[in-house]
Amino acid sequence: MHGRISVNNICFMDEDIVRQLAYWPELGARRFSLVGPQLDAEAVRLVQEALAAGAYALETIVHPFSPVEPLDAGARSLDRARAGLSAQLGVAKRLHAQSIYMTTGGRGGLAWEQAAQVFADAIAPCVSEAAEAGIALMIENAPPQYADLHIAHSLRDTVKLAEIAGIGVCIDLFGCWTEADLKASLARAVPRCHLVQVSDYVLGDRSLPARAVPGDGAIPLKRMLEWILDAGYTGSFDLELIGPRIDREGHLEATRRAVHELGELLVALGV
Repeated sequence: MHGRISVNNICFMDEDIVRQLAYWPELGARRFSLVGPQLDAEAVRLVQEALAAGAYALETIVHPFSPVEPLDAGARSLDRARAGLSAQLGVAKRLHAQSIYMTTGGRGGLAWEQAAQVFADAIAPCVSEAAEAGIALMIENAPPQYADLHIAHSLRDTVKLAEIAGIGVCIDLFGCWTEADLKASLARAVPRCHLVQVSDYVLGDRSLPARAVPGDGAIPLKRMLEWILDAGYTGSFDLELIGPRIDREGHLEATRRAVHELGELLVALGV
């Protein structure tokens, strides 16, 4: 198992945390990522036990900042969202997570620039809190079909928003591989990038999400990873596999195969 691969439990999101943790020894990975909304007090206890028993490390926690109300919903809504992020930082500290990556919440009736500033202002206290704890806060690029949950859909917009908010970036290759000037965008993103998410896309798949095991599709992963590594990236590569193709193969088998395929690719790149 390549030491820079992490497996995101979103691969098994439809199963309870007990079953998710039971998969860890079967995958051969040493680093894992968790879905924040699943981490109630009992789940945190179970994760702590699993981390200790297997000498695993927690890479990141997925956190939707404002998953129900848009960014123009008002001060009380933003206060609740900020409190939720602060609580998630507390969980991250307990579990020794390296980072938290977020979606922002939808823009509502705001222009993009207005929504970006509202988000930046809302999370500012948590940015300081995360820095004191040594936990990286990030936003990811997500497809526009998630506009009810997020405002950053291209990698360029994601980096711009991260610069405004003073936080990091999680690069999801599935969401940006078709963009123009991608090499330049990746080079701009890498200095504030703390995680790269890897999956593939098979041409003709129309469902969302439509992810595939690395190597099964058309995304030029080797070239993109080479650009990222050449730009100086030294962090982990997170597998996030969801969608009908993964459902048909079986989540455990698809993830196990993805761990192997990505490891082979990284070795081929000299990592």
